[in-house]
Amino acid sequence: MPAAPAVRKATLADVELLSNALARAFEDDPVMEFVYPARNRLKRVRSFLHHELRHHYLALDETWTTAEGIRGAALWSPPGRWRHSWIDVLRMLPRQGPALGANLFRGLSALNEVERAHPPGEHYYLGVLGTDPVAQGLGIGSACLAPVLERCDREGLGAYLESSKERNVPFYNRHGFEVMRELPLAGGGPSVWLM
Repeated sequence: MPAAPAVRKATLADVELLSNALARAFEDDPVMEFVYPARNRLKRVRSFLHHELRHHYLALDETWTTAEGIRGAALWSPPGRWRHSWIDVLRMLPRQGPALGANLFRGLSALNEVERAHPPGEHYYLGVLGTDPVAQGLGIGSACLAPVLERCDREGLGAYLESSKERNVPFYNRHGFEVMRELPLAGGGPSVWLM
């Protein structure tokens, strides 16, 4: 069995490559397909992830990526720091409003639904886990999860995530996550599995 890929914390210098790799990983994501128009979707998803990395996750210092080459990442929030404030949402609107286009209300509504379902209590929150499709199946996702899951075990804290792809549920099950419930998004949106 090959050794797990080495991981490290991401830095600001990684934002361009990370947002590109994660955008490719999420291009066919059901929620991204629901909220972003088909035209230039990859560019729109990349813009969203770029903003999230630069203005939210990197400041939390829990974004893990591959040590050699940027092929995937886990974007975590520490306990009590997962929520986007309305100021964060307003700061995102000038860039994401045009990217969402006519789907702006749909995107904000989906974000609000998912945030309302977030469980109470102290836990680490996995906001994004993705691997560039050309590197999937190499253990990158598992390796990027490991540092924070090990910390959860040491500190006796839980972890939480939403999976927008049912086929990813068994992967998360192998890492100790269990489905709490399935949340169908309003307006004919896809389901999200709360784990």
